[in-house]
Amino acid sequence: MNFPVFDLHCDTALALLGKDLQQAGSMRKNEYHIDLERAAQLPGYAQCFACFTTPRDNRPGGTTVTQLFEREMVSVLREVEINRDLISLVYSAKEIEENRKNGKMSAILTIEGPAGFDFDPALLEDLYKVGFRITTLGWNEKNVLCGSHKTGGGLTDLGKEYVFEAQRLGMLIDVSHISDEAFWDIMEITNAPVIASHSNSRAVYDVSRNLTDDMFKAICQTGGVAGLNLYPGFLGENATLDTVCNHVIHWLELDGEKHVALGGDLDGVEALPDGFAGVQDYPKLAECLLARGVSEQTVHDIFWNNAMGVIQKCSM
Repeated sequence: MNFPVFDLHCDTALALLGKDLQQAGSMRKNEYHIDLERAAQLPGYAQCFACFTTPRDNRPGGTTVTQLFEREMVSVLREVEINRDLISLVYSAKEIEENRKNGKMSAILTIEGPAGFDFDPALLEDLYKVGFRITTLGWNEKNVLCGSHKTGGGLTDLGKEYVFEAQRLGMLIDVSHISDEAFWDIMEITNAPVIASHSNSRAVYDVSRNLTDDMFKAICQTGGVAGLNLYPGFLGENATLDTVCNHVIHWLELDGEKHVALGGDLDGVEALPDGFAGVQDYPKLAECLLARGVSEQTVHDIFWNNAMGVIQKCSM
């Protein structure tokens, strides 16, 4: 069965720049995990396009992290404009739903690692005006906002300011990649739904990038969602679509029906589970979930409604 797809995280913005960061690919048709011609096979498609930067970036030609962030952003905006017959940049949940009804895809800008604007919460308002609606606080390194899942370390005072400012604007806080300590620090101060855009279940596969059951339950209590990451390194050994389903079913057993979404990490990973090659294969995941006994309504919720619901809860 073919369901509309709302995916909370991909790295296509960076992939489109190519190795020399000079716009080597087209969003319309390419050899990456995502292109619009394949996505058009779905009965609806909304994609969050992450602009990724890390302080450790060493890019060709002396490109700075700020320049990289700008190039990723411009790449998405340019490609959306070029392909405006198929997709448009959206600023609200209402626009996403209108696009789906009208047969058009939706693009949402997100931040993966605020290094590209020096972790400055004062710049979030300008980025919100451009269209950014979700932000992580970092990647795999410790920074001035918080620690990472690799380093440990809690939320700093500047990190708290960052969370407050993002939520004041209506930008969703994304806890993927951060440390457990920083996660719980955010839970103590949040006044809005919190998401983990591309993180799986640590109970199913014990790696630090995944969420413990208590962390997932805390996200549920905020009204947020966790987006399924399709990277085998976060799924389990010899990962297949059944392995992905294991994470879903575990979360459903924790009463997470309204809090599981998609966050494939497509174009940001070097491998995918057996049976999944790109955005065109989301219907295969849906069929696998149905075969495992998940109801059509719950699959529809995971594929579309739950992500839409959390977007509607913020002032997008």
